[in-house]
Amino acid sequence: MITTILAFIFVLGLLIFVHELGHFLVAKLVGIRVERFSLGFPPRMIGKKIGDTDYCISWLPLGGYVKMAGMIDESLDEKIEGHPWEFQSKPIWQRALVIAAGPLMNVVLTVVLFAGITYYMGVPDDVGQTPASVVGDVQMRTPADSLGLLKGDRVLSVNGTPVQTWEDMTREIRRYPEQPILIEWDRNGVPMQGDVVPRRDPTDGIGRIGIGPLIPYRDAGIGESMAHGVNYTVFLTKLFVTSISRLITGEESIKASLAGPVAIAMMAGESARSGFDTLLRFTALISLNLAVLNLLPIPVLDGGHLLFLLLELILRRPVSVRIRVIFQQVGMALLMALMVFILFNDIRRFF
Repeated sequence: MITTILAFIFVLGLLIFVHELGHFLVAKLVGIRVERFSLGFPPRMIGKKIGDTDYCISWLPLGGYVKMAGMIDESLDEKIEGHPWEFQSKPIWQRALVIAAGPLMNVVLTVVLFAGITYYMGVPDDVGQTPASVVGDVQMRTPADSLGLLKGDRVLSVNGTPVQTWEDMTREIRRYPEQPILIEWDRNGVPMQGDVVPRRDPTDGIGRIGIGPLIPYRDAGIGESMAHGVNYTVFLTKLFVTSISRLITGEESIKASLAGPVAIAMMAGESARSGFDTLLRFTALISLNLAVLNLLPIPVLDGGHLLFLLLELILRRPVSVRIRVIFQQVGMALLMALMVFILFNDIRRFF
């Protein structure tokens, strides 16, 4: 439990700090007065005011915010006086940069984390050989995880059929979707065995137990590591956008796909127990997820603020304060309702 709590604090704290730091730095750069930099939502818990800015930690640890002068945001503050240091007094392109800086920083964090992991661990050494039947990765909450398979285990047979290569093993496992099979494996010279029921893959109907092969790695330089970080981030972004579109069209279940604070905490804890590199991979995934979701055109989110700026550009005048406040209130209510739904869904899933 302590590992789970600490991992959750690390992941959420890092992501919120980086996101809000993006807003803060660009706001300062273009001359906008920042009144509050908060990790967490009000009420305020502790903090210190330095210059014009109150740096604080607030009681609700599910996000954070940067309160800028003259901006209607989560605080629903309507005070716009037209001072040159206010958000609304800046050109549209500067305001758009300030808003986009938060998600952009999360994307940058994702690239840096993946690049750092690649630099530390290396890149797959593709020598054109079929991997041996050695487990390199066990996905959480899968049949293999329940069976107790660990990284480094060598699978010897599946349902009595001896296997030597990864292809031999997966061919046998795929034959038995939703049917109990006996798997024998070797762990550091100790023979082990157990029954497992492969899950049926909904896309092709084959059986899967949730493992990946152990692939040899070679050292990578900084340039290659950064390129890998960028390429993998682009790949995941496309994957996330596709998943969101499938959620909107109803092709994927909201209950099964969305994770809240409880799920994130549990997954962060499991990642931490698997190793610090696994925790960093998980952090990178959540960081990119946060960036993509924040750019959705929903009031309260950064995408909602960007939508208002786009309307202002089209209409050649700002959307009225009254309308923006109403949309912020509606957006906040919908977001809170969604958070409650996801929280209860998390509790039912894990407890």
